[in-house]
Amino acid sequence: MRDYDLTLFLNVFVVEGMDLDRARGVLVGLACGDALGRPVEFDTASTITAEHGELDEMVGYGTWNQSAGTITDDTEQALRIARSLVEQQEFDPADIADRFVAWYESDPFDIGRMTLRSLSCLENGAAWDEAGQQVWEDSPEGSNAGNGSVMRCPPLAIPYATDWERLVDVSRQSSQITHADPRCTYGCAVLNLTVAGLLEDVDTPLQDALDYVADDAPNELVTALEPLADGTSPGTLETSGYVVHSLQTALHDGLLATSAEEAIVTAVNRGGDTDTIGAIAGAVAGARFGASQLPDRWIDAIAETDELESLAVDLIEVV
Repeated sequence: MRDYDLTLFLNVFVVEGMDLDRARGVLVGLACGDALGRPVEFDTASTITAEHGELDEMVGYGTWNQSAGTITDDTEQALRIARSLVEQQEFDPADIADRFVAWYESDPFDIGRMTLRSLSCLENGAAWDEAGQQVWEDSPEGSNAGNGSVMRCPPLAIPYATDWERLVDVSRQSSQITHADPRCTYGCAVLNLTVAGLLEDVDTPLQDALDYVADDAPNELVTALEPLADGTSPGTLETSGYVVHSLQTALHDGLLATSAEEAIVTAVNRGGDTDTIGAIAGAVAGARFGASQLPDRWIDAIAETDELESLAVDLIEVV
């Protein structure tokens, strides 16, 4: 558990009606899952076990050949959303799209295929609400509903935690910038509604989220997530980059684990798309348990921790 100084301790419980520790947990938990999973992305569970036993420490190199604690596109894009919200004092999808393009032009070491294609369209003049739609329409089934928008969307849950109608709108629009498939847009909505419920300490956050969007969300998405709302573990949990698989696995681990560390370690050690499934599980677990329950050794390894915690505080005051 992290040792907070007196000032932080006095403010950790409630700011503007929200538990500040949990708000910090959303962003820092996302980064922890991302950074822990980065060096083993694409590895199988058996490969991870053979090399690391149980991977529960930030390690360097591996996939992407980066130093320990390095974040990937998951946190990089979440940071762009959070910075935009704070600086614009509202959700501005055109501004977020511009920030994504600037990041894309910096030549990041990790970027998803649909995101790359959508940001290329934006760079060439497409509007924020056209690029992702065009890429989606041009993509065949099986490569048109990736997890590249759900991994970055949790910052939106903090300022809009009590305005669910608006949260659904901004979540879906944020996805549409690069991922316009309804499984992606409503996947972002379900994830953010669940995180919002956790921030508000409701008893059944995932069930409440599913009930709220059930009339409009794709049946495939709702059907995959409904068992988790009852605490049931599906027979198989997939770790591909398909948005439904990623959400099902990450929400399972984030909601059913007994600690934030357990949630993230379990998600990452499953193998596959480890950084993204770890990031989603980390955001959920962070909202459940708070940043103070994330391991110091992880937090200290991530260079962006201070900015993430500061943004979480600022996000509470956006709306």
